[in-house]
Amino acid sequence: MSLYKRKHGEEQPYWPIGSYKLRLPFIHYRIEMPELIQGIVLFTAGLGMIEIMTGSMGISYEAALTITILNQFLMLLPSTFGVPLVSGFITAIVPLMVVFLNGYEGTEAIQAVVAVQLLLALLFLIFGISGLGEKIVVNLPSSLKAGILIGAGIAAIMTEIEPGGRLSETPIAITVGGLLCLFTMFSLYFKRLSSKKRFIRLIASYGIAPSIIVAIIVGWAVGEYPAPPVEWGITVPALSEVWQITPWVIGFPSMDLLIASIPTAILAYVIAYGDVVVGDEMIQRAKKARPDEKIEYTFGQLYILTFIRNLLNALFAPHPGLAGPIYTAGTASVTERYTYGRKAMDSLFSGTNTMLIAFSIGIFLLPLVTFFRPFLPIALSITLILTGYLCITIGMQQVKTEIERGIAGVMAIVLAIYGAAAALALGLVLYFTMEFTGIKKKKSNQDKEEIQQNVS
Repeated sequence: MSLYKRKHGEEQPYWPIGSYKLRLPFIHYRIEMPELIQGIVLFTAGLGMIEIMTGSMGISYEAALTITILNQFLMLLPSTFGVPLVSGFITAIVPLMVVFLNGYEGTEAIQAVVAVQLLLALLFLIFGISGLGEKIVVNLPSSLKAGILIGAGIAAIMTEIEPGGRLSETPIAITVGGLLCLFTMFSLYFKRLSSKKRFIRLIASYGIAPSIIVAIIVGWAVGEYPAPPVEWGITVPALSEVWQITPWVIGFPSMDLLIASIPTAILAYVIAYGDVVVGDEMIQRAKKARPDEKIEYTFGQLYILTFIRNLLNALFAPHPGLAGPIYTAGTASVTERYTYGRKAMDSLFSGTNTMLIAFSIGIFLLPLVTFFRPFLPIALSITLILTGYLCITIGMQQVKTEIERGIAGVMAIVLAIYGAAAALALGLVLYFTMEFTGIKKKKSNQDKEEIQQNVS
C-alpha cells in the first residue's frame, strides 16, 4: 500500500525537487513482493565484485563488502529521483579495469580506480549538461565501437580460461554454471519453453541467479568449494576501514595517473552509453504496454545522477565496476512483469525501487552474505562469462565490411592484452589509414537500432 494513489493515465505521485521527482516507499509507491524476493537473490551478483577488490585493489574482504554495501545504497539514487531503471555497475568494463589495474599495486591501485571513476563522473557531468554525449558515441566509427566491445568480451573470458585462472581451479562448477547461464539467457530452445511453461518463465525472470545457485550446489557437491560457515545476525559495515582507503587519507591520484586513466574512462562511457540506449528501449516498450501510467524522464537527468554516483563512489567508496546507468538483467525482469498489468505491478517505479531496496536488504542479512562468501569466485566468473558473450555478439553486429571487421578484431586483441590506451591509439591509426575516405557520411539512427535489437 502507498499513501498516494495514481489516477489512470497520470504519472506516479511524487514530490518535485527542481526537475527531479522524489518518490519514497509506502508514500508514493507500494512494495512489490516478487521484486523484493528477486532482489534478495540477485544482490549476490554485486557480491561478485568483492573478488576484484580483494585481488586487483588489494583491500580486505571487510572493506570490499562495505564498499559493496555503500554502492548498493547509491544505486537507489536514480530511481528514487525519477529515472525508471534498475541501476548497477558497468559490467563490461570490469575485465578492462582488471587489465588496467594489473599495472598497479597497493595504494596506487586504489588511486587508479579513483582516477577512472572521477574522470567518468566528469564525462557524465559534461555530456549531461551539454547533450554532446549521444552525438559523440553515435558518430564513433563502427569499427572502433566493435573493437571496444569485442575486446571487453575477450578480456572477460580470458580472465577465466587463462592458466591459473578460476576455470583451472574449479572447472566443474564454473563450466556447469557458465553453460547453464548461457542456456537460460540465450538459448532459442529455452525461450520457446519459457513461452509455454510458467515455471520455466519464472526461472528466466531471475536472470543469472539460478545459474549461480546451481553452480554453487555442484561446486559444493564435487568438493571444489567447502561448506560455508554460516553466521547469524546483521552485516556490520567496516566504515572506518573504508575511510582509510579513500583519497582523503591515501591521497588523490597524481596527474600522471589521471592521464593514464583517460582511455579506460572513455571506454567506460562508450559502453555505458550503449547501456543507456538499451534501457531506454526497455522503457519505451513498457510504456506501450501500460497506458495507465505516464512515464517521463530525460537522459540529462540520468547523466547527472550517474555523475553524482560516480563522484560519491570515487570520494568515499571506490568501486572497480564504476557506477553505470542500468543493471540490464534486473531492468529487463521488472519491465517484463510490468507489462502484465497494474494488478501485477502498480507502477514501474514500485517495481524498480523495490528491487533496489531488496539489494540493500539482502546484503545486510549476514546468513546470506556468509553463505555466499566462499562462492564469490563463482558469481564473478558467471558474470564475466555472460558479459563476454554479450560484448562479443553485440560487437560483431556493429561491423559490416571486411575492413571494419579487420580493424575491430586487431583492436580487440590489443585491448584485451595491453589495455585501453594502446587499443584506442591503434584503433585510430588503423581507422584513418585504412577506412577513412574523407567523405562525410550521413548519419542515421542505425547505431541505436542495432543496440536496441540486442535488448535481452
